[in-house]
Amino acid sequence: MTDLVPVRRALISLSDKSGLEELAAGLVRHGVELVSTGGTAAKLRDFGHRVKDVSDLTGFPEMMDGRVKTLHPKVHGGLLAVRDEASHADAAAEHGIGFIDLLVVNLYPFEKTVAGGADRDTVIENIDIGGPSMVRSSAKNHRYVACVTDPGDYPALLAELHEHGGMTSLGLRKRLAAKAFARTAAYDSAIASWFAFADQGEAMPATLPLALTKASELRYGENPHQSAALYLPQASGTAGIAGARQVQGKELSYNNLNDADAALELVSEFRGGQPACVIVKHANPCGVAEGTTLEQAYTAAFQCDSVSAFGGIVAVNRPLDGATARAITDIFTEVVIAPDADSEALAVFAAKKSLRLLLTGDLPDPRRPGLMLKSIAGGMLVQSRDNGVIIPSDLKVVTRRQPTAQEVSDCRFAWTVAKHVKSNAIVYAKDGVSAGIGAGQMNRRDSARIAAAKAREAAETFGWAQPRTAGSAVASDAFFPFADGLLAAVEAGATAVIQPGGSMRDAEVIAAADEAGLAMLFTGMRHFRH
Repeated sequence: MTDLVPVRRALISLSDKSGLEELAAGLVRHGVELVSTGGTAAKLRDFGHRVKDVSDLTGFPEMMDGRVKTLHPKVHGGLLAVRDEASHADAAAEHGIGFIDLLVVNLYPFEKTVAGGADRDTVIENIDIGGPSMVRSSAKNHRYVACVTDPGDYPALLAELHEHGGMTSLGLRKRLAAKAFARTAAYDSAIASWFAFADQGEAMPATLPLALTKASELRYGENPHQSAALYLPQASGTAGIAGARQVQGKELSYNNLNDADAALELVSEFRGGQPACVIVKHANPCGVAEGTTLEQAYTAAFQCDSVSAFGGIVAVNRPLDGATARAITDIFTEVVIAPDADSEALAVFAAKKSLRLLLTGDLPDPRRPGLMLKSIAGGMLVQSRDNGVIIPSDLKVVTRRQPTAQEVSDCRFAWTVAKHVKSNAIVYAKDGVSAGIGAGQMNRRDSARIAAAKAREAAETFGWAQPRTAGSAVASDAFFPFADGLLAAVEAGATAVIQPGGSMRDAEVIAAADEAGLAMLFTGMRHFRH
């Protein structure tokens, strides 16, 4: 098998014509015959090059609105022929099939058409048939044919032609073939996804198409012995951490991205509301607050658990200002996330070279649909996003005492935070500020006690007369299976409770709440987060 293969004929068919002029000039310099289709052929002629139309190559005109033009033996035979196989050479000679040594194709812009909100007929018309067929033929026959599907690879191709006197190396052709098959796989995945989700409205299709493109390699995963990378979907119009602009700071790690995502998802629950701040540590919020200013919200969130806030992730729902930036940089902070930042804030952060600043431009919609995937040994768990929210009419008072308006407000705030805390989750809140957060314990009582202990520690640290849990509302992400968790909240000073309800011991828990004089709300919705 010969490593170097001369390029004598190239077939070029492009929807994205960027870089075409330089590519064509480079090919012509090496005496390559150009064969092309429709608009691409016209563009090449505009550049002053001689071009053979595919219809002249095949002897058939383009027909059926261009749907049939390259699906022909003189195209696919020219791409698939094994050059040193006598029977292939004889068949090519018998049927007048000339070899094609280079295919340059990019496919109809299906993903872009869908993202633009086109109607169904337009989407269907942007499903490319001939392009993927030629790509697969040429990539399969990469021993002899180079297949380029990305304009970003034009320079590498031209460099090889220059280096090897108009020939391509096997190494390049193999790399291009791998990329070509990845492109057709991703393209088919996008089409299958559109049919399943958008066209047919399936929630869990029989086959789940998944195509992701590597955005960057990460230094390592959760631990140094694990490899990791960030992958992005082919097309996504959703604001989020993966698409955020990093303004400054060290390279983001796997853990940074995971924690930053948790912070952004929670702070997005407050989009459109008053200034809000979330501080996250190891994917769990350790402080959440609303305020009249971002600085006030940050300070209140920080005071909830100042120990855990050190080295944490901070997310806000408004553009950052200088005062808030100065408060944040009073301690070591790993990552700061915001929709934007003013010049004063940027200058403050610039003095902290290691701090990563991410600007998202917008906040994701917490109610957006989507799927969440988790690998398990031998398979994959898939579920819809937890985009459930409650409104006041969903709440059911189950105790003798009715909650006050402030207690309802505090209950709803605590409930919003609890949705983003690892189970078993208990969150105390008062006046739009988290008072104590208990996360990830094996029983709900311990979560309630840990959250209360953090509140007591904060009171001692900041010299408050009493912990913020006094007179607070407490949220539980799932029902209280026994009254002990609720009684721990009573000991902490909570006066109102919000929980899903639904336990076989609800009556026992309600009786304990009545005896303690609590107001309790049932939501009918659970927010486990494992």
